[in-house]
Formats: sequence, structure tokens, C-alpha cells
Amino acid sequence: MKYKLLGKSGLRVSELSLGTMTFGEDWGWGSSKEVAKQVFQKYVDVGGNFIDTACNYTNGTSEKFVGEFIEGDRDRYVIATKYTLHDYRFKQDPNAGGNHRKNLLRTVKGSLERLQTDYIDLLYLHMWDYTTPIHEVMRTLDDLISSTKINYIGISDTPAWIVAKANTMAEVHGWNPFIAFQFPYNLSFRDPEREIIPMCKNLDLAMTVWAPLGAGLYTGKYTRQNQSKGRLTEGKWGVPSEDRLEIAKEVDKIADEIGCSSANVALNWIRQQDGLFIPIFGVTTFEQLEDNLQCLDFEINDNHIKRLAEKVDFKFGFPKGFLLGNKDLYHGETFDLLENHRKYE
Repeated sequence: MKYKLLGKSGLRVSELSLGTMTFGEDWGWGSSKEVAKQVFQKYVDVGGNFIDTACNYTNGTSEKFVGEFIEGDRDRYVIATKYTLHDYRFKQDPNAGGNHRKNLLRTVKGSLERLQTDYIDLLYLHMWDYTTPIHEVMRTLDDLISSTKINYIGISDTPAWIVAKANTMAEVHGWNPFIAFQFPYNLSFRDPEREIIPMCKNLDLAMTVWAPLGAGLYTGKYTRQNQSKGRLTEGKWGVPSEDRLEIAKEVDKIADEIGCSSANVALNWIRQQDGLFIPIFGVTTFEQLEDNLQCLDFEINDNHIKRLAEKVDFKFGFPKGFLLGNKDLYHGETFDLLENHRKYE
């Protein structure tokens, strides 16, 4: 395991983050405490230190398990958790969820108790609620850093313009800015390339990526001979389209050529995109963990990356697609003569 600086901070985190939404059986499909402990310990044994959880994962059980697992060696780990989602115990309380100050302070208090710690390393705003003023969010988060209850702040699943405005506001007021952005990203879900990823690169935000395996699509689970049931055949995730299955089959082919698992190829496609990317992977079995960790032993080559790109019918749309397709309108015939050190993000 190697380490990365988390965005513009000096915090060192492992190149793979362990997602713990699978810790606990409260939702009917997670792992037992015994298995979760084995997974956690193996991840730590190979050098992992970046643990991702949230106040609502498995109804709070995830945070409780993490709190027990880090007991006695707390400072060794970088614990990231999240606030925003509605507390399932108070469904009729309008203030039991959201981005506002009351819910933020209430949630942090509960997370600290479940994690059995005095501080949270990285607190994410989980989802933008479209009701709370940006200045209220940033000022409250800054107050929590000043009180030493949290060390750094991040944001997840929020429009790029809101994040850019929030960090600009923080800079103007001398408040602490977001240093990390968490969002879904994989071979068949490349929407973040339109606005979010260019913004993160420009603002030096770490990109912590969830669903790197497409809810299991890029594990071979749905494309190899012994096809099985899972989140993509049951429940709200929906059955994968033929286009997505074709991408997954190409992942399988490359994996067979290399002699690794399909999951390893999909994880490395993200890891090799840019140094700012940190995949968050979650598992329900110890065997899945051991397999995923093998992606650290190799890289896919340029030809593999090209083949995968050719399978993806991705369009930037407006404005980026329009601007890149009409460079002659603002460069004339000089584009190929210009040594531009700024990428067209």
C-alpha cells in the first residue's frame, strides 16, 4: 500500500479507502461483526489507514463496529464519516436530516459516541439538500474544526458549482475549505468528467470514488458463465443495459489476458486516471477483500485503457463538447502550434 496527500492538505491516506457500508447485517445483506473485523484487520495489515463510513450506514452499526476496531490505536487511522441523511428513528421530525447547523451538530455528537473517539479526521457533507444556505454550512463546519471535533471537511454528491462557491466563500472569510469530493465513478458512469472532475483538479480536491465496480458489474458476476443474482438484478439498481454489459465483457477479456480478476482491472482503470483519485471499495466477504487488494500489484497498459475507452459511448455534452469541437473559432489555425501546459479539463 502506498499513500497519497488528501487534496490540498498534508494528511497522508492510503491509496485505497475501505468502505464500511457493508459492516453490519441491519440492512439484510452486510457482513457479520466477525467478518467485518477480519476485513478491517487485513486491510490494516497491508498498510491501509483510510476508513470510510457514515452516520446512517447499517443504521449506525457501521460506525459502532469501526469504533470498536480502532479502540486502543485511534491515532493510527484516518476516519471519514458523513452527515446529512435523515435519522431513521425520527421519520416525522423535519430537522432530523439535512445540511443545516442543528442536524450537523446533532449528527457529529452521535458519530463521536458511536466511533468512541474525541475527533473525526474527515467529515463529509453527504448530499446537498437544496435548502440550507452555503454560508451556514461552511461556518458551522469551520466552528467544528475550531472546536477540534473534526480535522478536515469534505463534500459528497453535490453540484460542482455549489462546491466551487463554498470553497471560494471559505477562502474569502478565512474559513477551512473542503479538501475532498466523494462521488460515483466507473467505466459506465463517467458523468463527473463533465464538471466535477475538472473542478476537483482545479481546486486540488481529492477525489474519493464510490461504486468503482459499478455495483458489482465489473467483477464478472453478471457476465461470466456462472452468472449470479445481486444488486443489479434485484432492487432499485436495475438490470444492466446491453451497452454496460459489453463494457463489462471487455473488462473480463483484459482480466483474462493479464491473469487477474475483472475487479482488479476496473479498480486500476480509476487508479490510473489521475493521482488525485482514491477508490472506495466495500466488500461483504474476506475473499472479496483479498481479491481487490491484488490491484495494487500491477497496472493495466495504455492499450487496455484505449480498448476500454472505445467501448464507452460517452459524450461531454454542452458546454465542454461544444468548446472542444470548435477550437478553431478561438484558435484559428494555430491550435497545433501552441504548447499548452493547461489541459482541456
